[in-house]
Amino acid sequence: MKLLTGERLRFGLAVFGVSALAVFLLAACSDTDPKSGGSPSAPPPGSSSSGPSTAPIPTASTPTLKPLPTPAKPYPTPVVTGAPASDAPLANRIRFAIAKQTQVTAGKAAKTTVSCPGIETADKPGNHSLKCTVTYAGKSFTGTLTVDAQPYNASYKFTSEQVAIVKEKVVDAVLRAVPDASKITCTMDLVAVVPSTGDGIRCDVTTTANAVVPHNARISGDGKIIVAKA
Repeated sequence: MKLLTGERLRFGLAVFGVSALAVFLLAACSDTDPKSGGSPSAPPPGSSSSGPSTAPIPTASTPTLKPLPTPAKPYPTPVVTGAPASDAPLANRIRFAIAKQTQVTAGKAAKTTVSCPGIETADKPGNHSLKCTVTYAGKSFTGTLTVDAQPYNASYKFTSEQVAIVKEKVVDAVLRAVPDASKITCTMDLVAVVPSTGDGIRCDVTTTANAVVPHNARISGDGKIIVAKA
């Protein structure tokens, strides 16, 4: 099976205009000699004779975010039950093999059905090529089943350009690849069917330094996820 703003905070300095209120005092008559004026009055409390303050204006610092916990164990392989007996009809064994690999690749055991019209006669000697539809947790994709049947022996292979995957497994893979992640946002449903070619699933990673770094997660047919910066 072949698979697969930051906000800019703008701090503006509000400048308030302060108008001086001119108070005109009328001089009263006095017998004091103008030349004997008293000592100059002291500046009012709180005022400065050296002009306006030149202290720097404080600016906001970039917050440091907490990292997400790093998984201590490998992502668990789901346990798929319902295997047919070794002497069960070939069609049953093939359907189960496709369903099992689908669930292992997806990362979680879930209801899986496999429909391959003509598979009931695929045990007859000869080469058979069948179109199959696989439905995993309500999501479907198609593939091709080839069967080489010989007397008392048969080999088969299923290939598809798509793969089913759960979001939990994708986030886990991104977290392992980006240890300083504080937040991971992947553009996908809880369960998705994605092509095995192309860029894969887009995940935006917010680092502990509060930077948003886009990554791509590509899923292979055996369930491996390769994460790289976009």
